[in-house]
Amino acid sequence: MTNGKKRSDCPISCSLDIWGDKWSLLIIRDLMFAKECTYGDFLKSKEGIATNILASRLLTLEENKIIEKHDHPDSKAKVLYKLTRKGIDLLPILLEINLWAEKYSDIPADRKAMLKEVKKDKLGFIKAMTKELEKTLT
Repeated sequence: MTNGKKRSDCPISCSLDIWGDKWSLLIIRDLMFAKECTYGDFLKSKEGIATNILASRLLTLEENKIIEKHDHPDSKAKVLYKLTRKGIDLLPILLEINLWAEKYSDIPADRKAMLKEVKKDKLGFIKAMTKELEKTLT
């Protein structure tokens, strides 16, 4: 947590304190698959995040170095959010969540297609996608 207080020494608990709520994971998802987003892009997601929650989650993710703010190339009024190396390292976790969801619920066709590729060669997929995401690092 950003305030330095941990509920426990459990690695799962400590990790969830940083990125484990619904909204943080959806922000990370959007950045993982869109590579960069603005505040407005997050607000447009179909899950309908409230502005105060979005601002809070972005701040927490930034304070914990999961994401970074960057100048927007086309607008001084906008900021681009990008994953950091630490954020990119969450890729295997997001893929496992997707694989679990595919097993137990209906998922969109585009996600099924991606997971088909993941299942062919999970480590190769992670390596290739990580390399692609690293191109956005500065």
